[in-house]
Amino acid sequence: MITWRALMQPHRIVLMALFIGMIIWCAVALRWDWIPQYAPLAIQGLWRTIWILVVTTVLGFLLAIPLGLAQAVGPWYLSAPARIFCTVIRGTPLLLQIWLLYYGLGSLFPQIPWIRGSELWPYLRQAWPYAVLALTLSYAGYEGEVMRGAFSGVNKGQLEAANAFGMPRFTMFRRIWLPQAIRNVLPTLGGETILQLKATPLVATITVVEIYSVSSRVRSDTFIVYEPLLLLAVFYMIIAGIITLMFRRIEKQVPGR
Repeated sequence: MITWRALMQPHRIVLMALFIGMIIWCAVALRWDWIPQYAPLAIQGLWRTIWILVVTTVLGFLLAIPLGLAQAVGPWYLSAPARIFCTVIRGTPLLLQIWLLYYGLGSLFPQIPWIRGSELWPYLRQAWPYAVLALTLSYAGYEGEVMRGAFSGVNKGQLEAANAFGMPRFTMFRRIWLPQAIRNVLPTLGGETILQLKATPLVATITVVEIYSVSSRVRSDTFIVYEPLLLLAVFYMIIAGIITLMFRRIEKQVPGR
């Protein structure tokens, strides 16, 4: 923790003064009269950004575990497709993946009668399922490679000892291999989650209303440029700070770190 004496060092006092001065200048010199009109839409966009982030990171990580395991110890007919998937995801832009899913599958599904008549059609005709799928696959592709290294880095002696004691493979995976792999990659997972947050504005390109698209709408309706972008930056910094604090707290509570 930063002590009061460390906080009162000259360079930190100057930085705090500059920061406070910038806040005062922004409050006085810039226009903020548009906020009440767009506040409900901004809240909706912020909520959608958060749930897209949570859903895609959770689903992506659950998919990354078998991808990493297949590459680490799987037979060739499992490791090869997993390696190809991670290579394709990591080698192509996320924006391209979003557009391929939305303009590809999104334009193909309406031509299939049984899909148009199914209960899924009210969802498949919207943009957000394709955004969630694209971000999930993107996160899984990157984290699949991370988990491959994590599984390979677990001490083989512990696994051999568990096997010698007759521990079933699934129990050994659940109690030894997976927890240690996750413990080793927690800092990386935190950083990748923040990168996932920064990738969410791309879904605005397929008409998904999230917090970035709200700032774009304010800009197009009112021709106010800097104020929405500054407020947007504050929102992203707050969310990124919360993510960082959460992962640091998890790291402190995990044994062996």
